[in-house]
This record gives sequence, structure tokens and C-alpha cells, in this order.
Amino acid sequence: MPNSITTPYRAVGLVAVLLIAAACSSTGGASAPASVAASAPPPASTEASVAPPSEEASSAPSEAAGGSVTLTVVKNATLGDFLAGADGMTLYAFTPDATPGKSTCNGDCATNWPPLVEAVAGTGVSGTIATFARDDGSNQVSYNGKPLYYFAGDKAAGDTNGQGVGGKWFVAKP
Repeated sequence: MPNSITTPYRAVGLVAVLLIAAACSSTGGASAPASVAASAPPPASTEASVAPPSEEASSAPSEAAGGSVTLTVVKNATLGDFLAGADGMTLYAFTPDATPGKSTCNGDCATNWPPLVEAVAGTGVSGTIATFARDDGSNQVSYNGKPLYYFAGDKAAGDTNGQGVGGKWFVAKP
């Protein structure tokens, strides 16, 4: 006889996973993003890996004065060079962010793609680093005008699980 008590819970779990997946593939929501400290790794996610395993980061970022993350360049045989933030975690750009210094990833989107909030250039990072105000009033870092984000599905330095997600998320290039 089927277990009639767990069946509703399974259905609720499936609905929750589908809602999270839909939020990750959207261009953002109307609610305010979750605040994430730039030096803390991103939160867990149910997003599946869509990229091949990554190589080790060329150097781990270090904390600068005032709590800023030092941006570094990761060298990867498959993806080429890309930017990393706190603890060597990969940084991403979101293609719908078409206006320089303006994020379109809000609400649930920003929960799965936490914005980088404070940074300074490290060795090999020569582009323009700026900070702008997000819709909720918090700060976010941009590199050459493109807002930078972590991906909650990355667990270790050099992970690139966010690469190509929804055809809109790509590692941030130096």
C-alpha cells in the first residue's frame, strides 16, 4: 500500500524545486535581494552543474583593508581567464544587465546569484572596478560596467557550475 502521508510532502518538494528553477532562469524579480557578505561563500542551491569540472584557481584572493575582496584572475584551460572573488570563488556576468552599473537580478535571482558587494583589483585585474547602488539600496561591484555575481551552486574555488546557465550567465572575463 502506498504511503499516503509522504506523498503530499513529495509533491510539495517537487513544486519548491520547480519554483527555484524558474526563479533562476528569470531576469529577476520585484522583491529585494538577499544581502550577502562579499567575503562569505555563496549559499547552497539546487541548480544542476552545466559546465565541465574546473581547474584550480591560479591564486586565492585575499582580504584587503576595509573588508574588500581582492579580485584575482583564474586561468582555466576550457574557459580561458576569468575573475574570482572571495576564497577564489568564480564571478559571473548576467547578459540581461545591459545598462552599465545596473543590475536586473533581484529577488530570488539575487538569492541564487549573490552580488559582489565590495572589491579591489588584484594582480592582473586591469579593468575599471566601480560600486553602484542596487534597486534595494545595497551596493554591488561592477567590472567595466558589468555587475558581478557569485553562483550559489559553486562550492569550491575554481568551480564554474554557473557557466552558461539559462544561456544568460557566464564567467566574468578580465
